[in-house]
Amino acid sequence: MVNHEPVSRAQQHRALGISTLAFTLCFAVWTLFSILGIQIKEDFALSDTQLGLLMATPVLTGSISRLFLGVLTDRFGGRWIFSLLMLATAACVYLLTFANSYPMLLVGALGVGLAGGSFIVGVAYTSTWFEKERQGTALGIFGAGNVGAAVTNFGAPFLMMAMGWKGTAVIYASIMAIMGVAFLLLAKDDPRSAQHTANRLSLSEQLAPLSDMRVWRFSLYYFFVFGAFVALALWLPHYLIEVYGLSLAAAGIVAALYTIPASLFRILGGWMSDRYGARRVMYWTFLASVLCTFLLSYPPTDYIVKGVHGPVTFSLTMPLVGFILLTMVLGFFMSLGKAAVFKHIPVYYPKNVGVVGGMVGMVGGLGGFFLPLTFGMLNDVIGIWQSCFMLLFVIVTTALLWMHFAIVRIERIEARDRCESTDLPELSSPGSFVLTEWHPEDESFWEATGKRIATRNLWTSIPCLLLAFSVWMVWSVVVAKLPQVGFNYSPNQLFWLAALPGLSGATFRVFYSFMVPIFGGRRFTAISTASLLLPAAWIGFAVQNPETPYLVMAILALLCGFGGGNFASSMANISFFYPKREKGKALAMNAGLGNLGVSVMQFLVPVVISTGAFVAFTGDGQPTVTGGELWLQNAGFVWVPLIALSTVAAWFGMNDIASARASFAEQAVIFKRKHNWLMCVLYTGTFGSFIGFSAAFPLLTKTQFPAIDALQFAFLGPLVGALSRAWSGGLSDRFGGARVTFWSFITMILGVIGVMYFLANKDASFGFYGFFGSFMLLFLATGVGNASTFQMIPSIFRHEVARLMPDLSAEEQLPHAERESAATIGFTSAIAAYGAFFIPKAFGTSIDMTGGVGAALIGFIVFYAACTALTWFFYSRKGAEIRT
Repeated sequence: MVNHEPVSRAQQHRALGISTLAFTLCFAVWTLFSILGIQIKEDFALSDTQLGLLMATPVLTGSISRLFLGVLTDRFGGRWIFSLLMLATAACVYLLTFANSYPMLLVGALGVGLAGGSFIVGVAYTSTWFEKERQGTALGIFGAGNVGAAVTNFGAPFLMMAMGWKGTAVIYASIMAIMGVAFLLLAKDDPRSAQHTANRLSLSEQLAPLSDMRVWRFSLYYFFVFGAFVALALWLPHYLIEVYGLSLAAAGIVAALYTIPASLFRILGGWMSDRYGARRVMYWTFLASVLCTFLLSYPPTDYIVKGVHGPVTFSLTMPLVGFILLTMVLGFFMSLGKAAVFKHIPVYYPKNVGVVGGMVGMVGGLGGFFLPLTFGMLNDVIGIWQSCFMLLFVIVTTALLWMHFAIVRIERIEARDRCESTDLPELSSPGSFVLTEWHPEDESFWEATGKRIATRNLWTSIPCLLLAFSVWMVWSVVVAKLPQVGFNYSPNQLFWLAALPGLSGATFRVFYSFMVPIFGGRRFTAISTASLLLPAAWIGFAVQNPETPYLVMAILALLCGFGGGNFASSMANISFFYPKREKGKALAMNAGLGNLGVSVMQFLVPVVISTGAFVAFTGDGQPTVTGGELWLQNAGFVWVPLIALSTVAAWFGMNDIASARASFAEQAVIFKRKHNWLMCVLYTGTFGSFIGFSAAFPLLTKTQFPAIDALQFAFLGPLVGALSRAWSGGLSDRFGGARVTFWSFITMILGVIGVMYFLANKDASFGFYGFFGSFMLLFLATGVGNASTFQMIPSIFRHEVARLMPDLSAEEQLPHAERESAATIGFTSAIAAYGAFFIPKAFGTSIDMTGGVGAALIGFIVFYAACTALTWFFYSRKGAEIRT
């Protein structure tokens, strides 16, 4: 802890007491729907699914808000942020009483969830008052404010019986508002408040610790100790009623034996972390949790053993008393672990407790949202009640092994180098994987060793990118089949599901654009490929139950954006390996064959969902409304083994380039470059159209030509676009990227005009064939334009760097041009990827507002005309600013 003035014990106790009281009240509000939901369900005639979603929504908001509230607390201090947060939450709780529909209830629940974000504000505020040796105990006492859930469970039912759910909400809002004002008046500015004002960090400096891999390891720990704790608190009553036949009251009492001690023993966990060390407490926590979850995972089983005198039968089952004792032990050690995790943070990150704790808290909170939903899906798929504990056993075992391996390696590195290691050494690149000398522009170097290494990295990158595109666009096929297996979604909801991966994928690309120079291409390619396992596996579970809430499906669609984000980092990485004369072809090969993943997916998924060949691994199929059967879960599960193999291949088959390392600040210079933004527009016209049409084409065809089975040929469009991109890279190297881009946009305008004409005559015998042919022309032109725009970027920035840095030699200008080119390639791909969201939504909105897609198509023509004019004026005409 860094304090400029000594803090008295009285000041410490005052800060701890008022922050703990405030957090207790906030936690009581955060869990308010667990009681109010009972009467709200009756008043609004909600289904169990709707009620479950209403109760889970505050958990989601409270989790996600923690990162942003942590940033604000580090920036402005805890006193003001905590007070304003409580006042805002009080307003949301009060406004909840005016809700007259289910959507309004959900909006209100989002606001109530802000109370859950108070945890990180309080952690950041409280930790600044205590010296390092007492922070664990202090944060343990503060964290015991989780007992606010018990306050609500005990007091809210009496209030609701006397005043109804609206009166109860008004009481809670009033108490929260009073506490917000009292905190502002009675609490003191934390000891670092003057430092916050005098040395206010930029946002990028505040977020810098999040690139430290240790933060993500702490996040995994908290995902289990807090996320799984919240999940079991929500799940146990249901589990006890169904497995052991308890009444609701008895199940609630047993669940309280798990939740209340698990909150209060957090104080003990903080004290033990101070006395024995947080690392040792984490070992105790994980070892005990592994044992408990293993025993709880074992389902009731009957055994028949062939004995000497005949069969011997016996059974193994977990009695209720044993179950209660094991869950109490599990909850006890989880409470120790929660305190130990947050003991680490102010020690390692004393100046960034808010942002680091916010990230760790957000990941843990998301566990409390996602795990209960996953428990239900596992029940539906596996059919074993103990499957929830099986999942927790896998998570905690992974965390224990990862922690132990990381600690052993860290201790060795710190002993060897006599300095603190902040990275995860198990993810560091061994020397044999790092290219310390890399000079692709040197022809002798290139021919001797460079070309061979670059080719190996390219062909390892391509399948990773292909799988990324497959997962990113898998919803374009899944949404077309959801109604057939019982999902009752409107056409606009289906277009939303098709569009959401594009929205998240484009957003992820903004961040992924800058990751390769920070983390290294080999390491980030492997990690980003492995991240695809999450949406792929979870889709396989979710689509098997038509009762899966729409919000969960929307979240899964957003998670598929991991695949879209991979493109930015992959292209930036490959751009570092090749000389200028071969960049166009290499980038076209990587992107073109990677884009092929859309076509592979649209061909493969309809095949695997139609067969029960994998039933032993993926489960039974779902009956369709027409009397058939579909194995829709295969749309997700089919990618899991391929992703695992590609991750291993990237980890052991690729390289990092030492000279390609750069900070975010060094790359952020592209935001000042005019041509970065111009290329964002042009690449949105080419790649944005390719990915947007790929996402929308199956569903658009289904809505415009209902008699046609669009999935039989939907893969042909992305196939044409991907192959044309791979083939045309050399064309741009030969004739110039700007000239090829110009004619690509002209061709795309003609393609859209063709689509409009044949849709106007869709009832004619030639209507569908003309429509299909026009779209194939569009896909062909987008593929060629994708390659040509990316070929333009390195040439543009070589000109720009030479103009802006004339004092540097050509050799010194080269790394600047390479770095800016790579960042621009990633960033333009991020902006362009929003086409995957806007094009499907444009079609859906046009249909809703006008009854047809003509308005959307006219908008596309106007945009392509603007792109044509920009290309001609800046890059292809005589006297253009930069002729490529």
